[in-house]
Amino acid sequence: MTEPNSENPAEYDSSEDQALEELLIFIRDSRGFDFTGYKRSSLARRIRKRMHEVGVTGYLDYRDRLESDAEEFRYLFNTILINVTSFFRDIEAWQHLQSEVVQNLTAPDASNEIRIWSAGCSSGEEAYSLAIVFAEELGIDECVRRVKIYGTDVDEEALQDARSGLYSARALEPLPEELRNRYFEPNGDKFLFRSDLRRRVIFGRHDITRDAPISRLDLLICRNALMYFNVEAQSQILDRFHFALREGGYLFLGKAEMLLSAGSRFEVTNMRQRMFRRRIGDSVTPHPVSVPRLDVQLGPEVQDVVKRRQLSKLALEAAPFAMLGIDTEGKVTVVNSQMRSAFGLNQHDVGRPLSDLEISYRPTELRSLIDRALAEHRTIRVGGVERRAGPGDTQFFDVSVQPLWAADSSPAGMMVNFIDTTVAIRLALEVKVKREQLETAYEELQSTNEELETTNEELQSSIEELETTNEELQSTNEELETTNEELQSGNEELETMNEEMRIRTGELDETRTFLEGVLSSIGAGIVVLDGDLCVRSWSRGAEELWGLRAEEVSQQPFFSLDFGLPTDGLMEVLQASLDSGRRAGPVDVPAINRIGRSIVCAVTCSPLTGTRDGMVMLMEDVSATTVKDKME
Repeated sequence: MTEPNSENPAEYDSSEDQALEELLIFIRDSRGFDFTGYKRSSLARRIRKRMHEVGVTGYLDYRDRLESDAEEFRYLFNTILINVTSFFRDIEAWQHLQSEVVQNLTAPDASNEIRIWSAGCSSGEEAYSLAIVFAEELGIDECVRRVKIYGTDVDEEALQDARSGLYSARALEPLPEELRNRYFEPNGDKFLFRSDLRRRVIFGRHDITRDAPISRLDLLICRNALMYFNVEAQSQILDRFHFALREGGYLFLGKAEMLLSAGSRFEVTNMRQRMFRRRIGDSVTPHPVSVPRLDVQLGPEVQDVVKRRQLSKLALEAAPFAMLGIDTEGKVTVVNSQMRSAFGLNQHDVGRPLSDLEISYRPTELRSLIDRALAEHRTIRVGGVERRAGPGDTQFFDVSVQPLWAADSSPAGMMVNFIDTTVAIRLALEVKVKREQLETAYEELQSTNEELETTNEELQSSIEELETTNEELQSTNEELETTNEELQSGNEELETMNEEMRIRTGELDETRTFLEGVLSSIGAGIVVLDGDLCVRSWSRGAEELWGLRAEEVSQQPFFSLDFGLPTDGLMEVLQASLDSGRRAGPVDVPAINRIGRSIVCAVTCSPLTGTRDGMVMLMEDVSATTVKDKME
């Protein structure tokens, strides 16, 4: 291709547009994605976005990249196909759908299957939203029995996400908590749509611009998808939608879409919410055929000629297809009954130039076909000619243009036949739709098989994990049993030790009681000191002698106590006892008892036997004995 002239913007734009068209044709032929019906402005912008991401400046260079890198197609399709959707998007429109449309489709007298098509379903949110709406209206069991939902898209990756039925918590935010708990169950860090309803939603790849539509629909949802196509593609898509819907079926579009050119086929039920309904068409009644009577007053030869002509005319009138005869001057000479019924011609049109009649250019251009048949000396056939007979009524014809020649090989005229193939084409479309349904069912079966296989593998893995867990539990149980036995043995030992300690404690209590009784029965004061000369024991006799209770002097240094006995004079006898390890004393020490009377206290020190350090001091009031001795 010649490089565009930068000084001529028109030439540059033309070259760019041509390069874009060639790129779209390459994508269609190589991958089956037909983007030629998309609006060029948005399409070019999306492709340019991907080209900028990979660092390519021209369409031709990007085509080379697509040829060399097959993976690039996936990134390009993800960029072009804008998968923007959510559960119950535009909630007001869904509320109208539930309150008006769904209630009409689920009326008590309506018991047939409800067929719904979500075209351009992306990752499936709208298809599952439909399942929730009908389940809320009918009940889950009745919805599973009656409702079938088809979800289609051209993006296979988005369809895989839709088939899984797994959505993140963020994707479920538009749903009330009650609906989320009823229709979704936790699955790891995501939520899974309930399986019984998910089986009634069938997903499959479908191109609404090329593939045959799903038929006999009660409701068709295609929201914010038509706005990406040009006018011609939108018209073709609406033709398919019109064929897909039953009479009275509903069409639900996005808030940015209108049906400006299809008002004769769809009526508006709510313009604000973009809800439309297919009109109920009128049937076409063919005109009656009149048969001329023979003139019985003519002669036999003339009657034979007239009979032959009348027979030819009757045969022409009774022909099962529409026929139009044209002479060499281009004037209409023959119009049979089927022609009059199908195209509205009458006997007044006989003799008129063909160019003056609408049939010359609609439903197809006859004049060019006639010229071609005369020039090529053969019959020209054109198949699948479409004709709009009325609101909601489309007919299809095979048109044949046959030149007629006289005996001398000169042109005698032209015969044009219109063979109605509407039934055959509709049957072919039905067959194609059935085939699509069969393929969709096969895909569903394949998907179910894959899910079953995955479930089987998960169950097998779970069984292995359970067996491993069981073995671990068995081992743990054995360890616990061993530990239990060890604890039981230790408990028995503790009980034995406890019994021994109880006996020892009883003996100690008995000994202590005995010693306390002995010490209490001794009138003299007895003080026991430890190795640091702190008081360990202070007998009742010491309490009565000095007036100090045992708890007041316990653990107190003996030589720092302030009571009636001068302790300084006792250090010598105490040290003598410690050095010799024998009893020392008694030593008479003047003292003052607890009542303030002067006494003579005899102090005897003895080492505490059985311990490393300690001392026992015996303190006895000997004042009366001293006085008696003096008197004697």
